[in-house]
Amino acid sequence: MSFKHQYSVVDLFAGAGGLSCGFLQTGRFFIKAAFEKNKKAQQTYRLNHNDALIYNDVVDIFKDEVMTKLGKVDVVIGGPPCQGFSNANRQKNHAINQNNSLVKQYVKAILHLNPMAFVMENVSMLKSDVHRFFVEEGDDEIIKKYQIKTIPSEIKLLDAEFVFPGIVEIVTNIDNIINYIWSEHDYLSLNVAYKTRNNPKKLRITLERHKTELLAFSHILTSLDGDVNPILKYSYEAGVAIQEYFSFETTCDDAEKLCKMIKPSILFQRMLSKAKELLDNHIKVDCFSLETGLVAHVTSMAVIDYIESILGDNSGGYKLTSGILPAVTFGVPQKRKRFILMGIKKTISKNVTLPVGTFSEANYNTVRDAIGDLEDIETVVHISDDATGKLLPKAPQNISELGIRLRDSPVLFNHVSTATTPEALKRFKFIKQGENFHSLPSELKTTYSNIERTQNTIYLRLKYDEPSGTVVNVRKSMWIHPIRHRALSVREAARLQTFPDSFVFCGTKDAQYQQVGNAVPPMLAKAIAEHLCKYLDKKETTK
Repeated sequence: MSFKHQYSVVDLFAGAGGLSCGFLQTGRFFIKAAFEKNKKAQQTYRLNHNDALIYNDVVDIFKDEVMTKLGKVDVVIGGPPCQGFSNANRQKNHAINQNNSLVKQYVKAILHLNPMAFVMENVSMLKSDVHRFFVEEGDDEIIKKYQIKTIPSEIKLLDAEFVFPGIVEIVTNIDNIINYIWSEHDYLSLNVAYKTRNNPKKLRITLERHKTELLAFSHILTSLDGDVNPILKYSYEAGVAIQEYFSFETTCDDAEKLCKMIKPSILFQRMLSKAKELLDNHIKVDCFSLETGLVAHVTSMAVIDYIESILGDNSGGYKLTSGILPAVTFGVPQKRKRFILMGIKKTISKNVTLPVGTFSEANYNTVRDAIGDLEDIETVVHISDDATGKLLPKAPQNISELGIRLRDSPVLFNHVSTATTPEALKRFKFIKQGENFHSLPSELKTTYSNIERTQNTIYLRLKYDEPSGTVVNVRKSMWIHPIRHRALSVREAARLQTFPDSFVFCGTKDAQYQQVGNAVPPMLAKAIAEHLCKYLDKKETTK
């Protein structure tokens, strides 16, 4: 039997180590180092990959002492978080997603390490034009060097009805912004109530819960000189409205009136926050316009264009291929789609493709295949009760091939789930397989401020005989076991991601759920690694 060369790997933004796990399962790779900032994920990575060097920050890779320790690196893998500003504007009050800078760090790290190949994993939408960077001061040289396509873009800071003379001078001067902007704590104390404005009952409960801090903040607001400009005027009026609301017996109408009174001050604070982000991140603003509200005119470039233009450039020397890989076609029991960008040195191969899954709808692995053998094993609800795990009973005779593959440890860890409250149990009993929050009668839909906009993944009871949807933090989504009236456990979520039972997660319960949801399914990672080996092995045989 001929010896097969092993390739060294550095994992950037490693998380708990799903990508690394899949690469290691091939027996063809070993991990030199992993870079991960999250302490809980780092703890999990260290426990399961104890031979690797662990670093906190990707920027450490540029230190001479780190490079000396790493030496030559064959392959770089990793999934830098990337939300893109278009998504950020829809979902949050931020103009810029800080994660975009992490993608740039990933690109710089590849150029610095100069591996034979790299694999970048990300959300499936990254392939689209939606994910974009705002052009920063200093980007011009890179854009020109790599001929990156850019387009004019807009960031709306404020609606037209609130624009006033002199507003541009305020948002372009950091001292002015700091002078008018509230502390994050004060903003959140008021915004948390404003966000519930469409649910009168929840609004009143929220206001009462935050009464002490809101009244304290109102005294600060009413001490302002409301005659200086509309920003201070509306802040002053918000303070008065808060005090009036809490000064007598209130009704739902009073709470709704309060929200209308604080709305302008909230919108001004969002404007100031976005303007501060533009300045803090050195975003190039060509000009501001006032015709349709306060709008910052900037330039943007698609994230995928940025990555491919730099790493696919002749000076970088990588032949690139990218696409969306459905995890279910690689044996993963979930309909997860991930964007994969693979680059291999042009000196190794002139033509590069992505792997193709061999599973079809006729033989997809299902939720039952992944977790069916665990259905009679009671979960625990406290992390402390999972310290030593629990001995697995003998596998049932009808266990699936996937179940056998994942059941690689005599001890089961992380079979921890959220405690079932009486209210949750009522919901669980009502929801059938494949149904969700929207299947509930109105009297059981009391939790959410905007029922119509509640996602279909909330209170989703999984179907046993189908792949699941994309596994995220299933605790936050409150996924329900197919036949048991309880939340899905961390281990069951990990099984759906194809983590073997020998892979143990660390940290708080929520940290464990989050690590599982953020991970790349190891079975998908293994398929990518095996495919990559075919190219790298060609280089070894030509030496």
